Amino acid sequence: MLKEMFPIEAGDISPQNRIIPHLPAPRWYDGQRAAENRQGTLTEYCNALMSLPVKISRCPHLLNFFKVRPDDLKLPTDSQVKKPETYLVPKDNSLTDITGPIILQTYRAIADFEKSSGSQMALATGDVVEVVEKSESGWWFCQMKTKRGWVPASYLEPLDSPDEAEDPEPNYEGEPYVTIRAYTAEMEDEVSLQEGEAIEVIHKLLDGWWVIRKDDITGYFPSMYLQKSGQDVTQAQRQIKSRGAPPRRSSIRNAHSIHQRSRNRLSQDTYRRNSVRFLQQRRRHARPGQQSAGSPRGEQPQTQSAKPQPAVPPRPSADLILHHCSESTKRKLSSAV
Repeated sequence: MLKEMFPIEAGDISPQNRIIPHLPAPRWYDGQRAAENRQGTLTEYCNALMSLPVKISRCPHLLNFFKVRPDDLKLPTDSQVKKPETYLVPKDNSLTDITGPIILQTYRAIADFEKSSGSQMALATGDVVEVVEKSESGWWFCQMKTKRGWVPASYLEPLDSPDEAEDPEPNYEGEPYVTIRAYTAEMEDEVSLQEGEAIEVIHKLLDGWWVIRKDDITGYFPSMYLQKSGQDVTQAQRQIKSRGAPPRRSSIRNAHSIHQRSRNRLSQDTYRRNSVRFLQQRRRHARPGQQSAGSPRGEQPQTQSAKPQPAVPPRPSADLILHHCSESTKRKLSSAV
């Protein structure tokens, strides 16, 4: 943001004119010492910002960044547990605010997970990890002390509830997708599809197993094997080769949750009924020329245009009438005059 507001001082025009300090590159919190070192680095960066000329150090955006907020004056107690929250940049990339820190969400492993590649991270039952990125593929990038890597979301559960609060609601209108890899169903609630089939996604679940619709059939399908219609499949194909589809929660053996109840999930019967009901309504609205229930039979719709009326010719002149009339009519007109 400061680089856009002050391109000269940021060195965009000439590097030797740069006076705005470089923001320390982000790094992983691999322990208490790393956290303390980063805290000192950020302190030096903030001090350098406040030492800049007044037009930079006292600009509205910088003052708003250092503004004391009510939560900053409240000291946390041992009994208080702060819910995970993430501060993101606005979609319009406006310069109205400066982003705050990212607070990572904490999850617990419900079973042992053995990694199959160097980019993955092994887990033991009960491990507590911080989630850095939640990919739609169902693979989440996590860190735990000095380890980090990709982990199947199905092996993780929130600490406060068995349900995933960020799971969206079903969208029975559906989004068009295309299968980029064939899959054979291994459970009754899954769908078997070949590569290149067009389907509709009606529920995007964070564990990477989406509910799809093919005609009137619904079921689970791995999101890694799907791609939006018209998009390039190169990157998606690379992810499939590197990790593959994550396992489903129902296929994990010896899973142990700390919660008394299981997750709330809709059954495939519920998906199917709601999907059929939506499709029936959409087909009724799509029928052309359908009359409303209250209109009498045979009544034409009001929107239908009226038939054109024939044009009325102009009245002929008296001389033209006398010229074309019969001799009898001429005599009668002459006697009348």
